[in-house]
Amino acid sequence: MNPELGRRVRTGTFDTNVHDLGTTTADGQPPVLFIHGSGPGVSAWANWRLILPVLATQRRVIAPDMVGFGYTDRPDGTAYGMDNWVQQALDLLDALGVPQVDLVGNSFGGALALALTIRAPERVRRLVLMGSVGVPFAITPGLDAVWGYEPSFETMRGLLDIFAHSRALVTDELAELRYQASIRPGFQASFSAMFPAPRQRWVDAMASPEAAIRALPHETLVVHGREDQVIPLSNSLTLADWIPNSQLHVFGHCGHWTQIEHSARFAQLVANFLAEADAAR
Repeated sequence: MNPELGRRVRTGTFDTNVHDLGTTTADGQPPVLFIHGSGPGVSAWANWRLILPVLATQRRVIAPDMVGFGYTDRPDGTAYGMDNWVQQALDLLDALGVPQVDLVGNSFGGALALALTIRAPERVRRLVLMGSVGVPFAITPGLDAVWGYEPSFETMRGLLDIFAHSRALVTDELAELRYQASIRPGFQASFSAMFPAPRQRWVDAMASPEAAIRALPHETLVVHGREDQVIPLSNSLTLADWIPNSQLHVFGHCGHWTQIEHSARFAQLVANFLAEADAAR
């Protein structure tokens, strides 16, 4: 009965846990692929649980656990990095028979979404980047704390204070839930292997070349929380400047969890943005 468990799809040499909801519409709108962030114990469902059911009433939505996260297999010797994560996403689309998607990436998932769009531009129609990595920046104390997480209830409680602007969201119950998620078998071992100190190098490794970002022709929605302590707002200002066909939306009174702190507004914003593409077809 675990809602974080979806269906299992073979991607290369391992199985990916993926949530595949809604239906393809009669007029051929592409599915929406959601890529989660990189917090400890994260999964696709934990990240997008408030958004997927809403968008699934209009579109087919696909949300995988990227390798090293959630309930996707953790093959021995896996090298965590953009090349393998992009390949996993492409393998998933191929396995599902999906030629093109609208792509939504959160934080780490934004960097992955950028890299995928640059490497396989024909597979992406429209792009949404939320609190995104993917451009050069000095690692924040917040991100350093997230990637340096060592499991304990107290540490998780402190991370929630960093993630969320609204203190109403930061409860002991949520902290306990996310702490328990972070200590599931295999979760912390793979997480700690991804981002060992010094961690600025992983920020740099996730950045796509400026020229490649500027060359993207895709209509892009860039979203950020004004009070984000994990990824600086300046990242989204840079992305909105570099991507020619972009628009920027900044949520006030919002930290790194736009999709949770302003879930209804975020879902409507994304739905409207994608519907504009449908109307233009």
